[in-house]
Amino acid sequence: MSSPEPAAVLFEVADGVATITLNRPDQMNAINGDLSTGLMDALREVRSRDDIRVAILTGAGRAFCAGADLRSRAGGPAAAGGIGALFSTAEAAGFADFDLRKPLIGAVNGFCLGGGFEIALTCDILIASEAAQFGLPEITLGFFPLAGAPVRLPRSIPRVMANDMLFTGERIDARTALAFGIVSRVVPADALAETARTMAGKIAGYAPLAVRSMRELVRRQGDMPHDDAMRLAGTMRWIIGLTDDAKEGPRAFAEKRQPVFKGE
Repeated sequence: MSSPEPAAVLFEVADGVATITLNRPDQMNAINGDLSTGLMDALREVRSRDDIRVAILTGAGRAFCAGADLRSRAGGPAAAGGIGALFSTAEAAGFADFDLRKPLIGAVNGFCLGGGFEIALTCDILIASEAAQFGLPEITLGFFPLAGAPVRLPRSIPRVMANDMLFTGERIDARTALAFGIVSRVVPADALAETARTMAGKIAGYAPLAVRSMRELVRRQGDMPHDDAMRLAGTMRWIIGLTDDAKEGPRAFAEKRQPVFKGE
């Protein structure tokens, strides 16, 4: 009797931090149906649980995610219908359009390609190991990224750099990704997990309503006129100022103790 297949996505929670691990290391965590379903289930759990304040997304083995598992899909009956038949619109866009409502830290440990890179681009913070490589090779395969990279990437980094990646399909290393502004930190491979946990733990200790509101403001204001964005910031600042946590912070500072934020 054969042993059951390991879960395509691992999920654990400790001290207010959820860690989501893409777990198909022999396939470089390529996206198949099980991984796609497992990832969305994990994200929904993060969003629904009050005890989770921040999440980390990473990959097992030598890849973060190498993109779609074209090899497994190309042999199926849908292959004759082209790329549009291999991937449903809902599957391609599901992660990219999902509102987690809590900060997501991407810890990129190796290959981060195609759909895997598009997953990474939806994270609020990206850190990378020195071994990480980023790329969008879809153009070399006869199509283009399906989950929003042609829109998201030029809004995240200078357009000429985004176009270079999109049109050539060439990979860049972690230091280049740092220079482009795709990642905020590059660390040795053996320090990546601890760096992500330390960052997540720090964020998890802050007032959760303030953290969530700031995340919402950062995301919503991207394409707003400046004056509209400032008005939105003022409204959200006023709302957060009425919370118990906003009173607890200054009180704890005055009393020379650590604040106890309850999300109220």
